[in-house]
Amino acid sequence: MFINNFDPVALEIFSLEIRWYSLAYIFGILIGWLYCKKVLIKDHNISKLFDDLISYLIIGIMLGGRLGYVIFYNPEYYLNNLIEIPMIWQGGMSFHGGLLGVIAS
Repeated sequence: MFINNFDPVALEIFSLEIRWYSLAYIFGILIGWLYCKKVLIKDHNISKLFDDLISYLIIGIMLGGRLGYVIFYNPEYYLNNLIEIPMIWQGGMSFHGGLLGVIAS
């Protein structure tokens, strides 16, 4: 039987913890962005529009991912602690919330 006992923190710089999940988000966005710019987009005007679109998509990922976590996983807690909703550095993002955020953006 496989037991998952790895540390969720990929690296720590001073008191800043970089987690594996955040690295997956960062590298996924960067690889997708570079792939689209290099392979799919040949027109310079479309390339500039795509850069603007990526900004909206990143905002959609972040807001949707956090709101998805808040709504789907622990709504009662966050209804009583509204100030903690934007505190993404304390953990809590959901893929399906991020996907809904991308669709909405």
